Amino acid sequence: MTYLVERNRLPSEAFDQLINTLSQPNSALEIVPLDQAVALALRNIDRVTVPEMPDRIIAATALSLNVPLVTRDLRIQQLTTIQTVW
Repeated sequence: MTYLVERNRLPSEAFDQLINTLSQPNSALEIVPLDQAVALALRNIDRVTVPEMPDRIIAATALSLNVPLVTRDLRIQQLTTIQTVW
């Protein structure tokens, strides 16, 4: 999120809203670690299709957790290794 705010892709308020939502006890969102499973899954995210490392890490996280990824990123949507929703 910080990366997207710094690139003016998201308003800074979006980061504040995320932090607030994550602090709620019944939040549907969850923070997951950038761990070895994500690092290994990163090898299955095609660098040519998704060249930006932050996007590859996001896709690899979805892959390692075996969950669909909500994204409007057309490059990530081209991946066949994960399911995307948007």
